[in-house]
Amino acid sequence: MSALLRLCFVLPLVAPTHGTQRWEPCTDLRPLDILAEVVPSDGTTSGIRIVQVHGARGLQLSAAAPHVMSFPASRIFSQCDLFPEEFSIVVTLRVPSLPPKRNEYLLTVVAEESDLLLLGLRFSPAQLHFLFLREDTAGAWQTRVSFRSPALVDSRWHTLVLAVSAGVFSLTTDCGLPVDIMADVPFPATLSVRGARFFVGSRRRAKGLFTGLVRQLVLLPGSDATPRLCPSGNAPLAVLSIPRVLQALTGKPEDNEVLKYPYETNIRVTLGPRPPCTEVEDAQFWFDASRKGLYLCVGNEWVSVLAAKERLDYVEEHQNLFTNSETLGIEVFRIPQVGLFVATANRKATSAVYKWTEGKFVSYQNIPTHQAQAWRHFTIGKKIFLAVANFEPDEKGQEFSVIYKWSHRKLKFTPYQSIATHSARDWEAFEVDGEHFLAVANHREGDNHNIDSVIYKWNPATRLFEANQTIATSGAYDWEFFSVGPYSFLVVANTFNGTSTKVHSHLYIRLLGSFQLFQSFPTFGAADWEVFHIGERIFLAVANSHSYDVEMQVQNDSYVINSVIYELNVTAQAFVKFQDILTCSALDWEFFSVGEDYFLVVANSFDGRTFSVNSIIYRWQGYEGFVAVHSLPTVGCRDWEAFSTTAGAYLIYSSAKEPLSRVLRLRTR
Repeated sequence: MSALLRLCFVLPLVAPTHGTQRWEPCTDLRPLDILAEVVPSDGTTSGIRIVQVHGARGLQLSAAAPHVMSFPASRIFSQCDLFPEEFSIVVTLRVPSLPPKRNEYLLTVVAEESDLLLLGLRFSPAQLHFLFLREDTAGAWQTRVSFRSPALVDSRWHTLVLAVSAGVFSLTTDCGLPVDIMADVPFPATLSVRGARFFVGSRRRAKGLFTGLVRQLVLLPGSDATPRLCPSGNAPLAVLSIPRVLQALTGKPEDNEVLKYPYETNIRVTLGPRPPCTEVEDAQFWFDASRKGLYLCVGNEWVSVLAAKERLDYVEEHQNLFTNSETLGIEVFRIPQVGLFVATANRKATSAVYKWTEGKFVSYQNIPTHQAQAWRHFTIGKKIFLAVANFEPDEKGQEFSVIYKWSHRKLKFTPYQSIATHSARDWEAFEVDGEHFLAVANHREGDNHNIDSVIYKWNPATRLFEANQTIATSGAYDWEFFSVGPYSFLVVANTFNGTSTKVHSHLYIRLLGSFQLFQSFPTFGAADWEVFHIGERIFLAVANSHSYDVEMQVQNDSYVINSVIYELNVTAQAFVKFQDILTCSALDWEFFSVGEDYFLVVANSFDGRTFSVNSIIYRWQGYEGFVAVHSLPTVGCRDWEAFSTTAGAYLIYSSAKEPLSRVLRLRTR
């Protein structure tokens, strides 16, 4: 099935600079969970029952009023009013025995004012019907495409994929062979859903209510969902997207909860200190009272069965790492079969790589640099690279940043490729569709901050990076790459345009082989972006460092400003402000987790009077957002990195004002 989708292109009133255009589809191109739109995460909607049959949960909707199980089409068609011309509907359902002539509706889209059925999915004991409204100059009429004997009415779970494309209607049941119908009347290319509502389990009225169980109901615009589901080890319950309230299966404990269903067995549990785990103890349990954990002896190893949730208790100093000079950036990375390393980007002529040895970082390799700002570790196949962003020219007055390659023979990094840059602040390495890229943040050329930053692409033939795309930036400080479903994004932190730090930073989406403008954010000397996920939610945090322009008088409090956390709103197709956090010339955010808790630590560098300011750890508190829980004394803090070893979890930060970086250990309870 073609992956094309009918899209709306919204042209801005003023053409964007740098030759870019904002692109917006009619709706999200990811799977749209229709059930999740009408059922809250706790399943408390009036009239809905959660029923578990054959090891899987489903929703019984017949007692719910039709309007309760509905929502406006504009909720998911936010940019325009056209239903996609090509799409899939994925349904997992259990249908009881029905009288011979009974019809029940599973999904409908109904025009609110006229009560016209625009689109519907209906079944009877012998057939599954797909209905849609077709209009032309002669008028409007309803078209029905019917699939015979889908073998649904057997009180068992089944997963159906109805795919619609270019006059072909295809039905796949339980990942079996598809049944295709070449219809005389194709699905309309311009089916408007303006003023319409989605109804789940009804046709907006009591007649024809769905009396079975539904577990999954997903609309996938633009493509056939079958390859995403099939083959499957459990085809009748194949999953594309189901509401959270239905995700538990019989016999599987959630988190540290006890089993919800009774089981009986004879077991032996050992208490006290850790006992040996040998053939004698095989299949026996040990309860660690001090950690409140239950372990099972399996193959000479104690395997955690139920463990107390690990929580951050306090942060303690672990190591003072003396560096060649002030450190502007750090990069923690691992080399398989070799070990854990940290690279420091030092202000003076030599930067260094340190190796984790016996619980501490020790000097491993010195590398000549020129006021290095940042390191970036990445791999291409079996090749291991480390790229440095040099801010100043070399002894010959030439500005180059250098990519180093790990030598498996020498066990050292050796120069591999030099790339001309302009006061480079950062490298970002990423992969899209199997191709490898490097983006450099060019900060300024002489006194001109409004210059191009460059995206380089790896050429497998020459085994070198070559310029692929330029993007106009203003004092670029940082690049951050991330993906959302099939889409790739790149966001730049713009710091200064020559007169002001009040400049927009931009988010780009990769379309048709290049990055195009997707969204702009007002920022104030933006120095860093950090993307992170909490569950299915996606966030972007920007570190704002300074509010300044040449026309205003310098004020001390211009460094104490809000940094901002944005959250992706799928319906709005944009990141929206989630939380402001007051920071002191923030230069970096780092996201990390301990157990089931999530944290952000900010690099506060300057409050207008002193560089000796506290950096703060914030903990995720759900609807409260991030709340400060720890204050860490730092001096000119520039960068944070989180890492873990078999001994525990750690943070390391660099100082741009003293030749000393510190490793902190995260103590848990």
